[in-house]
Amino acid sequence: MSSEDAVGPGAVRRTVGPLGDPETLGWWDRLWRPFWVLPVAITVGAGVLGVLLPVLDAMVLGTVPVLFEGNVESARSLLSTIASAMISVTGLVFSITMVVMQLASSQFTPRLLATFLGSRVVQATLGVFTSSFMFALIVLRTIRGGESVFVPQLSVTVAFALVIASVGLFFAFIHHITDAIQVDKVIDRVAAATVAALRSGTDEEWADRSAAPPSWSQGDGPSVLVTTRDRHGVVQRVHYSHLVACAEQAGVVVELLTRPGEVRHTGQELARVHGAAADDPVLDRVRDCVGLGRERTLQQDPEFGVRQLVDVAERALSPGVNDPTTAVQVLDELHRILRVVATRPDRSAYVVDGGGTVRVVDRPTTFARLVDLALDEVAHYGRDTLQVPRRIGALLDDVEAAARPEHAATVAAKRTALGSLLDGPRTGS
Repeated sequence: MSSEDAVGPGAVRRTVGPLGDPETLGWWDRLWRPFWVLPVAITVGAGVLGVLLPVLDAMVLGTVPVLFEGNVESARSLLSTIASAMISVTGLVFSITMVVMQLASSQFTPRLLATFLGSRVVQATLGVFTSSFMFALIVLRTIRGGESVFVPQLSVTVAFALVIASVGLFFAFIHHITDAIQVDKVIDRVAAATVAALRSGTDEEWADRSAAPPSWSQGDGPSVLVTTRDRHGVVQRVHYSHLVACAEQAGVVVELLTRPGEVRHTGQELARVHGAAADDPVLDRVRDCVGLGRERTLQQDPEFGVRQLVDVAERALSPGVNDPTTAVQVLDELHRILRVVATRPDRSAYVVDGGGTVRVVDRPTTFARLVDLALDEVAHYGRDTLQVPRRIGALLDDVEAAARPEHAATVAAKRTALGSLLDGPRTGS
């Protein structure tokens, strides 16, 4: 049982909300994450099959019923046609993929590219097409004429089967691409992933299990800053259970000075360690618990999902596009997200050890931060449209009615901040 699953006394936990440790991926899972790995693996597999299958062909020649029973010339002609056709269509598939990525970047937001590149349909299509080309070329070289005539009938049949599979995958690819560029489906997928990240944890984890508020304050004791040293990048993950274990062992408190999604540059601060035992080994362990990378992810950073949706709305409201209806569709999804967050308390900043002692002070995402991120920029760029102010007003009305008392006050404050923008009749679109 992970520390995040164990919420009873004696477990590492957050006082309100799930602990929020990142998912631990094994080397096998990490291996398959890059875009190129699956196509390369399929192509290499086809190359190995193209070497071994003709050997099997020679052993079972004439004993296994096959679909292809042509002569040397027909086999060469078929494989040559397959090879030339497959490499041509592979170029077409690659070109379509590049066009869709360019469209997603220009019409939606560049931050959505990872979603398209992570598609297994695109990866499998490129892999099967290139593997068909590779297999046909390798088998072609094994065909012999003259006195030692040899036609790898089984191998040619497999090449034909790969073509059929390629046709099927091509249809799947076209369906996937046409589906992937529909704005309503794009924003729905982003919103669904964001809601899933925000809904993590059980009802017990979201209940306040503390008999009294955490008794920790910074005080005047010794403290040491933990910096990135020579690293830089986006904070992608924070291992809270590891931080608690380190802090408990050293008898210190770790105050995080950043959160997932923020950029940290070389030498910039990550955390402050409070306690006399904050020596170099402890600082190194704390530093290792904060993972930096090149791009934001949703796993510990639900604000990234909201950021993507807001980017789509801003593109739609730009003078070159002028599509407020798309911005309203984005507001529908932001409404969905804010309604989920409004019905739960904010995640506590305090993570305690098994004895209930505060060991980590976090900077969690709050409802107020999400409201600011979701509405401020869209309200600014959509202030001159008819639809956007009305939709924001309707959103605030509904979220305020559904929210917990402390969140309802945040919504009321946001309504006041947006001021006259929200004056006028309330409609859903």
